[in-house]
Amino acid sequence: MIGDGAALTFLAMALPFVAALLAPLLVRRLGANAAWILALVPAFAFAHFAGFLPEIAAGEVVTGGYAWVPSLNLSFSWFLDGLSLTFALLITGIGTLIVLYSGGYMKGHAQQGRFFSFILMFMGSMLGVVVSDSFLMLFVFWELTSITSFLLIGFDHSREASRRAALQALVVTGGGGLLLLAGLIFIWNMTGLTQLSLLLHSGDILRESPFYAAALFLVLGGAFTKSAQFPFHFWLPNAMEAPTPVSAYLHSATMVKAGVYLLMRLNPVMGDTPAWEILLPFFGGITLLVGAVLAIRQSDLKLMLAYTTVASLGLLVMLTGFGSPYAIEAAVLYLVAHSLFKGALFMVAGIIDHEAGTRDVTKLGGLRFAMPITFVAALFAAISMAGLPPFFGFLAKEEIYAALAGPDPRSVVFTIVAIIGNALMFVIAFAVALKPFLGVKVETPKHAHEGPVLLWLGPLVLSLLGLAAALFSAVAHAYVTSPMASAVSGEAVTVTISLVPHIGLPLALSVLTVVLGILIFLALDRARSAVTRLLDVLGPGPDRGFDHFIAGLVRLSWRVTKVIQNGRLEVYVTVTFLLLAFVLLVPPVLNGELPDMPAWPSDVRFHELAFFVIAVVGLIAVLAARDRLTAIVSLGIQGFAVAVIFLLFGAPDLSFTQFMVETLSVVILALVMTRLRLSPSDHRTFGEFLLDAAIATAGGLGFALLLLKSTQAPFSTTLTDFFNAYSKVIAHGANVVNVIIVDFRGTDTLGEISVVMITGLAILALIRIRVVSVAAAQTPVARLEGRNAEKELRK
Repeated sequence: MIGDGAALTFLAMALPFVAALLAPLLVRRLGANAAWILALVPAFAFAHFAGFLPEIAAGEVVTGGYAWVPSLNLSFSWFLDGLSLTFALLITGIGTLIVLYSGGYMKGHAQQGRFFSFILMFMGSMLGVVVSDSFLMLFVFWELTSITSFLLIGFDHSREASRRAALQALVVTGGGGLLLLAGLIFIWNMTGLTQLSLLLHSGDILRESPFYAAALFLVLGGAFTKSAQFPFHFWLPNAMEAPTPVSAYLHSATMVKAGVYLLMRLNPVMGDTPAWEILLPFFGGITLLVGAVLAIRQSDLKLMLAYTTVASLGLLVMLTGFGSPYAIEAAVLYLVAHSLFKGALFMVAGIIDHEAGTRDVTKLGGLRFAMPITFVAALFAAISMAGLPPFFGFLAKEEIYAALAGPDPRSVVFTIVAIIGNALMFVIAFAVALKPFLGVKVETPKHAHEGPVLLWLGPLVLSLLGLAAALFSAVAHAYVTSPMASAVSGEAVTVTISLVPHIGLPLALSVLTVVLGILIFLALDRARSAVTRLLDVLGPGPDRGFDHFIAGLVRLSWRVTKVIQNGRLEVYVTVTFLLLAFVLLVPPVLNGELPDMPAWPSDVRFHELAFFVIAVVGLIAVLAARDRLTAIVSLGIQGFAVAVIFLLFGAPDLSFTQFMVETLSVVILALVMTRLRLSPSDHRTFGEFLLDAAIATAGGLGFALLLLKSTQAPFSTTLTDFFNAYSKVIAHGANVVNVIIVDFRGTDTLGEISVVMITGLAILALIRIRVVSVAAAQTPVARLEGRNAEKELRK
């Protein structure tokens, strides 16, 4: 174990999973008030991680963990620097508010306990992703976020849309997880390291490796699918089928930012290359435009916010790979600002839906008097999202233009992309914050009123934090953004941006963004119609393509299964033995590794030779048998002869086992055959008979060559010496063979016994079913039905 407070850090990581187990019980006892108890778990974790702020701000890192498999350098370890600590604080801090919000939003729901379990497991999984130091831990928690998000998105599993969205998210992010696993294995092989804290000092090794491109593409595959980058963006808006607390948490602080976290984490070691600075801005820029344009088309509050999340993730990826001096600072500032305002706005959308009964922005209006606290929270969050002072989003937008603005064509292109994207997000921010609350009061399905404190507490706190972070930007930079930017850059960085804007081009671009946003906002209905017409012209997108992909995959699977699993046992057996013979014979022949044929031993005694002859005679009798019972008995003769040979050549334990197996085989097969027709029924043609004979001969020859090769290799006494030396010392047994079976291979033996037991239970179940079936067939009703059926057949 390394570092101070390791036990508390481990507790902070484990408690969400413990709370997930207890949540259903607490909800049954306390109802919605269980949220106050469960919120203590992320609150404790937040307080614990906040205690590291002074240390991290001073440029230190915190590591800890436990050795798991030291021989493979595998450990359960964590690593806290400015990047991971900021994410941990966002996950636990916003997670506390989300748990409280869930208590109010899901109040009275029959499955509220199950929901709390899922959201707490999701929280623990995401926390594990951002603090993991070990590659193995990172991957395990990465996949756990996919699994738990599947459970949350499909929470309302009675609806087909929820099931489809959950499956889509799992397929896309799970497939990306496999790419990430391959990428981590590449990095492990390239550097010999399995911990991120050590990898951060090996950037040159990675960048100069001939396998850098392969590792980069695999890592980007994992990050892009997780963070919904084009063309994998389609799963994220569909995930809005989840309850609103899930959407708020998913979009603000958790899974969708896992890919961004990974790219930021690996920027010091995989960044600063042409591939990095081309691929990330290109795909990030496309994702920004696609998400922002598609957001304009929507009228559902959650979908409007979901598509702007896609756009924001594209902006973060674009900035992470852009490579200019201020780009990383801009990415860090925007990530923090986005977490605050997007979490607040999603909760606002949920409050409107919960209290007014609809999320359609065209059917809402005049709610400002009925829901004043919610309106204030929405307005503050929207101002930050729009990039206006005095909120933290303004600092982020100013730094974005300072990072992108430049005279070269590349900078001009991405600056234009950022202006368009930010202007459209400006429109959506105020569409969500103003249209439901201003204007004439519109009648809604429910009588709208302010929600309980559990609902409005979260968005109000987050929106006020966006204000406080901007007003006290020096403190925010010292403890959060500067350490985070330093971790992402791989060198010390001091963020200085404040509410005083960059005078010059960045400020002009910011003003241009606001003007463009206002113009589009005033013509939002026409803009929505124009985007709809554009998409109709373009045709189906990746979402429809996913359906075609899954349908094609199912058809392919059906056809492949039809070929290789056609339901005929004889085909399966033939293919199995054919492949076995191929594996045994072809490699030795191609490699010229055939064993030397030994000479016939001159010291074979008569009785030994007799049993060899008996074994051969038994084998011939099996082949020549005209009925099954004779073949079974002949097979037993051959098996008993082999058992005697084992006994004669000094293997009494093996001989005893062989005797038992042969006895049971003969008895059981004979009993089974008495229930079947014993007349000959070999339906094979002569050609099929020859094929089977050839495969059997090839398999036997292959095993013979394998045994000869094994016996001709030098004998190693390593295991023999080990068992002789430790059987009595460790296992306290004088019979080495017994000790091997019971102790050294105890788990293997237990597995074999379990298989036998399960087989016996299956046979017993089949026998009982047959007995019940026979008894049922003997009832008067069954006999009457049988006679009626017979009459019908005669007719």
